[in-house]
Amino acid sequence: MNKHTIRLHPLGKELLVNHQTPLIDVLHEFGIEFPCGGKGTCGKCRVRLLEGEIETTENHQQKIEKLGLDVDWRLACFSECASDITLEIDQFNHLILADESEFDFSPLVGFGVAVDLGTTTLVAQLIDLSSAKVLAVESILNPQIRFGADLISRIQGCLDGKATEMTRLIRSAIGEMIDLMLKKTEVDLEKVVLVGNTVMQHIFSYIDVSPLSMYPFNASNLGLKIFDREELGWKFRVNQKVQFYPSIGSFVGSDILAGIVATGLHQKETYSALIDLGTNGEIVIGNKNQIVCASTAAGPAFEGANISMGMRAVTGAISSLCLNNGKIEASVIGNTTAKGICGSALIDAVAILRKLDLIGMFGEINSVEKQIHLAGKVSLSQKDINEFQLAKAAIAAGLTILSNKLEIQISDIQEIYIAGGFGSYINIGNVMATGMIELPEEKIHQMGNTALIGAKMFLFSDSTVTDEILKITSHINLEGDPNFQDIYVDKMLL
Repeated sequence: MNKHTIRLHPLGKELLVNHQTPLIDVLHEFGIEFPCGGKGTCGKCRVRLLEGEIETTENHQQKIEKLGLDVDWRLACFSECASDITLEIDQFNHLILADESEFDFSPLVGFGVAVDLGTTTLVAQLIDLSSAKVLAVESILNPQIRFGADLISRIQGCLDGKATEMTRLIRSAIGEMIDLMLKKTEVDLEKVVLVGNTVMQHIFSYIDVSPLSMYPFNASNLGLKIFDREELGWKFRVNQKVQFYPSIGSFVGSDILAGIVATGLHQKETYSALIDLGTNGEIVIGNKNQIVCASTAAGPAFEGANISMGMRAVTGAISSLCLNNGKIEASVIGNTTAKGICGSALIDAVAILRKLDLIGMFGEINSVEKQIHLAGKVSLSQKDINEFQLAKAAIAAGLTILSNKLEIQISDIQEIYIAGGFGSYINIGNVMATGMIELPEEKIHQMGNTALIGAKMFLFSDSTVTDEILKITSHINLEGDPNFQDIYVDKMLL
């Protein structure tokens, strides 16, 4: 079979591939994203063809023209390699939270691995169980991203017959991460613990995801999953069974269970809340007597998928905005030209534009312009502002409805912990200015990767801890609340 070379600029990487290899199969690990699952609608996977030829079908050409791209651009999801080519892409530089927080533990013998299996990223840490010291860390982009950036795309991929491949991919990727850490340290591995959202748990465990694809989204197989390392295809030895911790509800997984443990929310007399602002926004409120939780549709806007110039936290993304002498100043990841905006800066933008009265309380642009310039070539459109309103209203409405379920006021919440993909980088003052969280700033704490903290804590405990939490925890369907629509619309105001 003929082989071709793909050269990646400016990375200096070369790939040797078979004739007619789809680019979607080989470029995802280099920062090329496929948020729409390869449908050619988002344009996020565009690459510039510097040398060689990539033939375009009529459909491919129509997609390129519709996105307003020049003739030297191609969509990776519609392209195959049929000759030697040189492509210009951006280096993958995602900000992954690999936590090193301290926590209380009882020393054990041996070594363990904690894995946070995220929709976007995978993070694994090798832990000395005698000291809780982190010996090694591995983090990569979730290889399933080629099937789409969001959970709905992943579910659809499974329904389209790709479940076996998606399971194989994720098991293999995590196995390779662990193997790399073991080769660096040459230790004997005692146990492995994984946490992740419900969809990730189902795909890793090769469980049917179809109940998660349709109303009422009742997945019954949520409990602790136990595996032999052989059935996962892992070559290295693990003395104990591999454990994937239980999910709480259809779209609230063991990553949130781990977050509850990490924050100690389940041990407090007073009410606390946990908000995970990752790919799928989850909210938890409770204390030692009762906990309620829910998932929201906040993720797509904050992760950039529904924003016209939205990006993840990679090189070229505006990560924050501030006002300096009445002018908007941008901080750009990589200190390069601004090419897009990520979630943390989106919050800043709306708060600043509202302060400057460039947008009104309903999110309307207060000028004849269709968009507002931020930095470089980056602007926010009316649709972008409205997408932010939908996302922030989902969080604010979720906090209100869950508080109502507990028969408390939001003001009764003594602490709110912010976690998730960009929770550590947001400006809390601007979060409050948008009305997303209506509590004093001193009550709000940025916790980082609570899923990974909790997963490490699981290495030192047995399932009785999580069993007790699950007994007092209820999963709430926000849209099922009779007041949801009224509350949601009210929270859209800025």
